[in-house]
Amino acid sequence: MKNQKIALVTGANRGIGFETAKQLGEQGITVILTARDVNVANESAEKLKQQGIDAYGAKLEVTSAEDRKALAAYIEEKFGRLDILVNNAGVAPKRSLFEKVTAETTEEEFEYVFETNFFAQVYLTNALLPLLKKSDAGRIVNLSSILGSLTLHAQADSPIKDIKVLSYDASKAALNVFTNHLAIELEGTGIKVNSAHPGWVKTELGGTEVAPMEIVDGAKTSVELALIGEDGPNGRFIHLGEELPW
Repeated sequence: MKNQKIALVTGANRGIGFETAKQLGEQGITVILTARDVNVANESAEKLKQQGIDAYGAKLEVTSAEDRKALAAYIEEKFGRLDILVNNAGVAPKRSLFEKVTAETTEEEFEYVFETNFFAQVYLTNALLPLLKKSDAGRIVNLSSILGSLTLHAQADSPIKDIKVLSYDASKAALNVFTNHLAIELEGTGIKVNSAHPGWVKTELGGTEVAPMEIVDGAKTSVELALIGEDGPNGRFIHLGEELPW
C-alpha cells in the first residue's frame, strides 16, 4: 500500500464517477468510491473488486460537514494519505438545461445547485488537503462543465449559445475560480489542481437519448488529469487533452 496511489472519487456509484474509479483502478490505483448511501457505495466497490481492482466504499453526502469530517478520518486511519481527489459529485436544476429562465431562477434552485456543485466541493477539498499534502504528487480534479466558460457564453457563434441556465452555469464558473485560485496557492507543494469538462455524456444528468458521448469517454479527462506527471497542466480547464477558455 505504501507505493500504491490512493484515489477518492465522489459520486462514484454510477455514471462518470463509477467509470472514473474503474479506469483509475485498472491503472493499479486503490480507489475509494463514495455515495450518499454506504450500502450503495460498498456495492459499487464490490463490482470493481470482482474485476481485480482494489476498491473501497465510503459514505459521503458531500453537503454534510459530518460526513466530510468522517471521511477524512477514515482515509487518515486506513491509508494515511490521499494522492488523488476527483470532485465528481454534482447536480443539475430540477428542470431542463435548455430552458432560458435567468430572471426567474428561484432561491431554492440557487441554493440546491450551489450547495452541491460549489460549496461542498470547496469544503471537501479543504478537509482533505492535509492528506493530499502527504502525497508525493497530489492531484485534484474538479468536474466542471463547458457551461461554466464565460468566454464561450459571450461568443455569438458559441457551441453553448442556446444553453443559458444561470444556477448551473454559475456554479461551474465558480468552481473554475476555485480551481484557479487553489492551484496558485498550492504552487510548490507538488499538488496540481485542474478543472475537467467531461463532455456531453449519456448519463442521467446529461440525458441518455440525446448526449453524443459514451460514459467510458466521459471519464477520460478526469483520469488523464488524475494521472498527470510533474510537467502536466496546473490551474487549467481541460477537455480530452485540449485547454478550454475560462
